[in-house]
Amino acid sequence: MSQISTAIGTPSFHSPLPPGIRSRRLNNGNGLDMHILEAGFEQPGRECVLLLHGFPELAFTWRKVMLPLAAAGYHVVAPDQRGYGLTDGADLRFDGELSQYHLLNLVRDALGLVFALGHSSVAAVVGHDIGSPVAATCALTRPDVFRSVALMSAPYPGVPTFRFDGRKGAEQAARLHQDLAALTPSRLHYQRYFCTPQANGDMLDCTQGLHDFLRAYFHMKSADWPGNTPAPLASASAADLASMPEYYVMQAGKSMPETVASEMPTAEQVSNCSWLPDDELATYTRVFASTGFQGGLQWYRAFASAASQAELLLFAGKTISVPSCFIAGEKDWGIYQSPGAFKAMQSRACTDLRSCDLLPGAGHWVQQEQPEVVVNKLLGFLAGLH
Repeated sequence: MSQISTAIGTPSFHSPLPPGIRSRRLNNGNGLDMHILEAGFEQPGRECVLLLHGFPELAFTWRKVMLPLAAAGYHVVAPDQRGYGLTDGADLRFDGELSQYHLLNLVRDALGLVFALGHSSVAAVVGHDIGSPVAATCALTRPDVFRSVALMSAPYPGVPTFRFDGRKGAEQAARLHQDLAALTPSRLHYQRYFCTPQANGDMLDCTQGLHDFLRAYFHMKSADWPGNTPAPLASASAADLASMPEYYVMQAGKSMPETVASEMPTAEQVSNCSWLPDDELATYTRVFASTGFQGGLQWYRAFASAASQAELLLFAGKTISVPSCFIAGEKDWGIYQSPGAFKAMQSRACTDLRSCDLLPGAGHWVQQEQPEVVVNKLLGFLAGLH
């Protein structure tokens, strides 16, 4: 682990991490020795902007936006979240304690980090992909600390509601997965696959090798892949969900590496990929080769658990009242993968939604594909808070 930390954080090893971003660890008070990247730390008293990554990502994901945000006067902090990267203290076993990955505990991780950094609040918490619901729940539960929120790529539909009709979410989900399996060819939702015991090993030990798997996965979910032409789905039925690309609704019996292998970019496409050149992708490869993916996969299992959903019922009917914004790539199916979520975020879940931007020329990895535009959107949002 120390070798990876050194490779990411010090100039004595080749690294694409820009000068001016430092790497360090600190105790977050919630069981983690948390690894963070930070910029704008030289001057005390700056407001903090907290950046929360998604899957399969790291604090490193934010490398292109950190310095511009710091140049605007902020203390910018990006942690490797629980189960990821160089952060220690999480149970990485498939059969480990799942409750540590419940949404409310991930909020405690963020809250403890803010206090450990010496801040009493942050100007904004920004979450991408599966980091988006964490950021949203931070703003929902502790608006005094997380004074605004920027959600990226994954819309926030709000907290679960009490059910009085006898139906249970788990039963509905099971029926949907049965309907997907009954399609021809039989299909499997990627989140269901991520919850299986074999998913971690599939990705770590895939035939094409970890680096090529990550290359194909990042490529297929980006604007570079011509198959990404997202649009709202008519319903959450199995047939409508199956109209999405196969990295969302897979062919049953195929692993994720097998799913994306057919769309592996050519050597020329890789060479032309300015937003994720091979030396930057190598950082992801190096870290995940050491840690595995199970820590990140536990999030999917925990979020879907009845226990985690029951905890969130404490906040049933509550909305995000702090200023919020949404940023995503126009070519990102993540906007629509949960039918109704995008509309619910705008109509009821966020009561002070200041802007909702879908950026041309970007797919799912919006802060890597279009960092300059993302920075401009974030700074415009932050400026409007004062």
